[in-house]
Amino acid sequence: MARPRILVVGAGFAGVECVRRLERSLAPGEADIALVTPFSYQLYLPLLPQVASGVLTPQSVAVSLRRSRRHRTRIVPGGAIGVDTKAKICVIRKITDEIVNEPYDHLVLAAGSVTRTFDIPGLVENAQGMKTLAEAAYIRDHVISQLDLADASQDEAERESRLQFVVVGGGYAGTETAACLQRLTANAVRHYPRLDPKLIKWHLIDIAPKLMPELGDKLGVTAMEILRKRGIEVSLGVSVAEAAPDKVTFTDGRVLPCRTLIWTAGVAASPLVATLGTETVRGRLAVTPEMQVPGADGVFALGDSAAVPDLAKGDGAICPPTAQHAMRQGRVLADNLIASLRGRPLQQYVHKDLGLVVDLGGRDAVSKPLGIELKGVPAQVVARGYHWTGLRTNVAKTRVLTNWLLNAIAGDDFVRTGFQARKPATLRDFEYTDAYLTPEQIHARTASPADHG
Repeated sequence: MARPRILVVGAGFAGVECVRRLERSLAPGEADIALVTPFSYQLYLPLLPQVASGVLTPQSVAVSLRRSRRHRTRIVPGGAIGVDTKAKICVIRKITDEIVNEPYDHLVLAAGSVTRTFDIPGLVENAQGMKTLAEAAYIRDHVISQLDLADASQDEAERESRLQFVVVGGGYAGTETAACLQRLTANAVRHYPRLDPKLIKWHLIDIAPKLMPELGDKLGVTAMEILRKRGIEVSLGVSVAEAAPDKVTFTDGRVLPCRTLIWTAGVAASPLVATLGTETVRGRLAVTPEMQVPGADGVFALGDSAAVPDLAKGDGAICPPTAQHAMRQGRVLADNLIASLRGRPLQQYVHKDLGLVVDLGGRDAVSKPLGIELKGVPAQVVARGYHWTGLRTNVAKTRVLTNWLLNAIAGDDFVRTGFQARKPATLRDFEYTDAYLTPEQIHARTASPADHG
């Protein structure tokens, strides 16, 4: 009898945690495990703002999936672009651009999320996101290059536009990105004697009436005070009306000369979700508390792409798209998958949120672990301690700790690599949101037996 084929899509917190638990708990001959991912590493997403600001190197937050020889999961280098739940086939575009059909008996969808965008003129053409390792590296290069170009320019209008930076999104990603990058430019400008530090202006805007409302009013106000004390202009109840290569128009009518627009206004479930044709909740796959997809035999979903019921909160709440939930869901889902293979009952996912941490760079931070409100150095210790313990390997922990110590002792460096210096990159370039198939294209492929395998 053939071994059951388990296919896991996505190497984020949820997918990797699920795979590792399956490897530890299943006997070698009990099932075949495959993991679909375009990059053979797990990205520690919450630390991307520190990569963008140069505090951490890219390698320190990318944990290799091939490093350990004892793991037996087959890595499929590519991205899932469609699923036929009736034929039990996942359509994959390999990194070579070859499209193949991957049959499965059990499918785990941990496809994560993409940057949520809106129909704003010029947005996808002129904005950068903060969702991938390449985006963080690109933004660092881009921001430093604006200082270099402003320093080289004799045109006052050009200089002004290059030294104004806009971050959209008052959540954790946007707030940390604005704070960390502002700190980078403030330190860097000391080495540019021709540039007036007063010309460098950072703007953080969000359509919501509060900054990081999940922190509560008190810590939200504290974070706002820290940002404004640093010179970051925070505008709430405002969004982008139009984005151009050299200016941004806000919904309140202001027009800002600007060459840098960083868009972090929330996330949306991976476009892969739409290819299944099953029920969704706020764009995420509807699943049971056991993380099964109703009406799709053998399909489980978790993490950012799934609307997992938050039984700890009740009242129809769904789990927020955080690493904390994704990791724990991965473990529970692996146990449920093993239980289904062995004919045992499945368990429901229940987890009470442990709190929130926001690293604003340097000694500035606000944290709310287990409901306890902290700010300053104690909050920074909690924030970095939480992230450090969340790193999966000792190698990653050593690299991150070394980077933190080196930055604290030696300060920032302002070297740029010249990455895509002559070709502006967009959200679509990094996140491949236009790569997915339609349901009709999927069925056309899976209907042909010759394409299977």
